Amino acid sequence: MHGPETSPPSPWIVRHLPPAAAGETLLDLAAGGGRHTRLALALGYRVTAVDIDTGPLTGLAGVAAVSVLQADLEGGDWPLAGRVFDRVVVTNYLWRPLFPALVRSVAPGGLLLYETFALGNEVLGRPRNPDFLLRRNELIEHVRPELDVVAFEDVSETKPTAAVRQRIVARRRGPVDAKRHG
Repeated sequence: MHGPETSPPSPWIVRHLPPAAAGETLLDLAAGGGRHTRLALALGYRVTAVDIDTGPLTGLAGVAAVSVLQADLEGGDWPLAGRVFDRVVVTNYLWRPLFPALVRSVAPGGLLLYETFALGNEVLGRPRNPDFLLRRNELIEHVRPELDVVAFEDVSETKPTAAVRQRIVARRRGPVDAKRHG
């Protein structure tokens, strides 16, 4: 079994996170052990990794392209007010009051990549509490109308472990950058 620092990144995030153009930024929210922070660094992003427990991220101390921020996302104000990112990544975490701030944090032309557990997972494993399980199509409801849905899944899977998950990639409309799309 993988520890927090060696867990592989989510296949959904790997599939949908493009290499960074020069200077692009990524927010890894509820970063845990930093598996998506490390992926983003390898793809050329400047990363802000946020978690209540930054201990597992100490291995990233001193990496110039990483800023680690300790924050209680459920008990305080949004720690990144006024900041926007080219990519926002959230996996295996759900705190519904954060959705408006998360959506506002996506820069014009940027992406929100989100994946977490959904109703039905309670019969397969943790989490079981419905407060931490998405309702059917809930991710779509949280991002519209501000963001356009690029990809969405509401799936039951058996590998690597049995789970019910929702996944979304959503884009904020913005000017087309010829360097990114040309």
